[in-house]
Amino acid sequence: MKKLVIATDNYAPRWDGISRFLSEIVPRLSDQFDITIIAPDYGKTKQKGYKVKKIPLKNIIVGDFQPPQRKYGEIKQIIKDADIVFTQTQGFIGMPTFIAASFKRKPLVAFIHNIEWELVPKSISIKIAKKFLYPFTKMVTRFVYNNYDLLIVPSHNISEILRWEKIMTPKKVVHLGVDTKKFVKGNKERAKKKIGLKTEDFVIGYHGRLGREKDLKTLMRAFVRLKSEYKNIKLLIVGSGTSEIEDLFKNKEGVIYPGPKEDVVPWIQAMDVFVLTSLTETTSLSTLEAMSCGTPVIATRVGFVNDYIKDGENGLFFKKSDPFDLSKKLKILIEDSKLREQFGQRGRHAILEEFSWDITAKRIGEAIEKVSNK
Repeated sequence: MKKLVIATDNYAPRWDGISRFLSEIVPRLSDQFDITIIAPDYGKTKQKGYKVKKIPLKNIIVGDFQPPQRKYGEIKQIIKDADIVFTQTQGFIGMPTFIAASFKRKPLVAFIHNIEWELVPKSISIKIAKKFLYPFTKMVTRFVYNNYDLLIVPSHNISEILRWEKIMTPKKVVHLGVDTKKFVKGNKERAKKKIGLKTEDFVIGYHGRLGREKDLKTLMRAFVRLKSEYKNIKLLIVGSGTSEIEDLFKNKEGVIYPGPKEDVVPWIQAMDVFVLTSLTETTSLSTLEAMSCGTPVIATRVGFVNDYIKDGENGLFFKKSDPFDLSKKLKILIEDSKLREQFGQRGRHAILEEFSWDITAKRIGEAIEKVSNK
């Protein structure tokens, strides 16, 4: 059995799209590969059939996360015994893993979870740094990814963006999946009662990481605009992230902020509408999960979201950073229960047809195996 090292800068119990991706993919690949994960030590994790090397954290906060310590020697030792290396990011663990694997001439595969030069500048608040980081991050990303053997991307759109930026490494499109047996439509009234809401409350929701690039201030502004008109609306935010964004929702009238939840299904089921306000995304796993639960979606036109949401058919789009436009779109769904039901049914149908973790893992496993055999 070939030894596969997976490097990631985020891992459970710090839940975001990458953590959930790995929680679904790794168990499915563990019969095919001898897996070791290199990840920051955010706390205890459940694992079976694979190993996890936890890197201790520094005593500082960068953006919305606590970075791991520099342990290049330990990472290099793990890479030395690997047959193939699979990275998720270019961060504090991803970058030294790339360097170690390059020196050891190990086959390198990356999954592109985000467009680095869009994500990094948008995740910080210092304007001068934003201007510097955009070209710098793009330059570094181009160099690094051009030294990989394969890039696995979640959509053709992302593949074209990378090619346009002169990242010429071979690419394979593999869509993310959804556990459609877990993320299902539930009894909304019961779900609302379970989290302490009234059945007549109209719940506008979001779940995922609370980063600056998610532009959740726009969601809050739209909610405030609607709150004076609709007395029974609530805003439900499930997740964690930058303290500045977390503080936006803590102890606010009409806002339910339970923090991060390992099992987000009951919380999604309580939502009448899911809203994605992101400025940049590749796929947005949280949006797929909401659609799988039959929850109607309003989103920005970002990444692959622009392909699987059909405006006016299974969801609605609104203009980025425009709380007025978002509030108008929310009003449409607040006042039309039949349209919410239609969007929910069509969204669930789209997920059942196109997104499966079993298919995702199978295609990723085949791609990694092919690279390791070269």
